[in-house]
Amino acid sequence: MKYFLLSDIHSNLEALDAVLENARSRGEGEFVVLGDIVGYGANPNEVIARVRDLKPIVMIRGNHEKVIAGWEEEDEFNAAAQAAVKWTQDSLTEENRDFIRSLPGGPIGIHDEVLASHGTPIDEDDYLFSEYDAMNIFKKIDFRICFFGHTHFPMVFALDGETLYYYSPGKGNVKVKIEEGLRYLINPGSIGQPRDRIPDASYAIYESESKMVSFIRVPYDVDKAKAKILQAGLPVMLATRLSLGL
Repeated sequence: MKYFLLSDIHSNLEALDAVLENARSRGEGEFVVLGDIVGYGANPNEVIARVRDLKPIVMIRGNHEKVIAGWEEEDEFNAAAQAAVKWTQDSLTEENRDFIRSLPGGPIGIHDEVLASHGTPIDEDDYLFSEYDAMNIFKKIDFRICFFGHTHFPMVFALDGETLYYYSPGKGNVKVKIEEGLRYLINPGSIGQPRDRIPDASYAIYESESKMVSFIRVPYDVDKAKAKILQAGLPVMLATRLSLGL
């Protein structure tokens, strides 16, 4: 089975449409959505519609969904993120507000020993950046593979016994083989707001039979996405950072 792994779309319709066009060119498969569908960008209702039409086999909430739904306070968000929360809350249709509130937290099993989480399989709000954090997760919870989001960085952590490996896919389209006996924490990167200094949208494909993960970078109309953010009256930095991949 082929699984298309989508994370951190953040209401960026141009980036999502480019990724979906790319995914459709790669054949049939199931979709897995790792949270933060909305927030930051200017098309929350349209992005929600696109995602729902995919009928993902797994779709979980991110921290932006939790705050926008009112499940958590926005105190830990910076000023730009708080402004985006308020704008998104005001812009969502009632149906889409209900949809946001209905999203479950992770981790959720995709199949067999494969999990989907937003932050980490231990805490959906935690950021996983370092080898130390990865090793701590491997020691505390038993799983073979966990796909996660939240950081906006594509990355792979692999544990071989007591040895931990880290890999960053970077700009090109890269394939990583899931080796027998190793355990993995894998982030497909962000579709709507990449932060690894590469503006192209980032997603991944997991092929369960060949045990292969493909990291895909997709260029999209960044200028159009930026113009929409500015026209909506959202903070300027939410637009300018798209060009920089920050």
